[in-house]
Amino acid sequence: MKLLIKDLNGNASGEIDVAFEVIANGRGTQAVHDTVVAYMAGRRSGTASAKTMGEVAGTGKKPWRQKGTGRARAGSFQSPLWRGGGVVHGPKPRDFSKKVNKKVARLALRKALSERLNAGDVQVVADLKLAQPKTKEFLAVQRTLGVDGHTVLFVLDGADESFERASRNVVGVGIAHAASVNTYELLRYDKLVFTREAFVRVSSRFSE
Repeated sequence: MKLLIKDLNGNASGEIDVAFEVIANGRGTQAVHDTVVAYMAGRRSGTASAKTMGEVAGTGKKPWRQKGTGRARAGSFQSPLWRGGGVVHGPKPRDFSKKVNKKVARLALRKALSERLNAGDVQVVADLKLAQPKTKEFLAVQRTLGVDGHTVLFVLDGADESFERASRNVVGVGIAHAASVNTYELLRYDKLVFTREAFVRVSSRFSE
């Protein structure tokens, strides 16, 4: 498979070979699911906490005598049945992270990119250097590439402060780096735009 390389004016400036095997069948679907679930689980803070009956502040005194009052028996002010009492089986701080093997994560990333390539949602540009770090310049690039009106992920080879600053206030735009872009990011956006170097670097991750 070959992809057309465009410049920032939308003109063709060459082609690039897809250096990995594009997955066209159902292989890797479970890997994608497991990887995305693990990614979302890893983003959970896991800090929710509720006090049990033994942790709620209060006295150990019995509210009233056992018999003769006409009321139900009560032995503690911290009873879960009472307002301000403890919580039964409430949440406690925990780690939600899940382990995904490197081979599974690599397969998931290749499967996700393959699906986007097969759907025609991937563009490769020669470079994404802006003349000035202004939102106006960035919006012009979006229009030229035909991705305005869509959520779009720009994948760069490395940090580019000017480009990232220019796109910061645009809704539906994400910035990722080739060394760290993940399966979730490749699937979340409508369109993917890679620089030539970023696409080569992401492709090389499949053979590491």
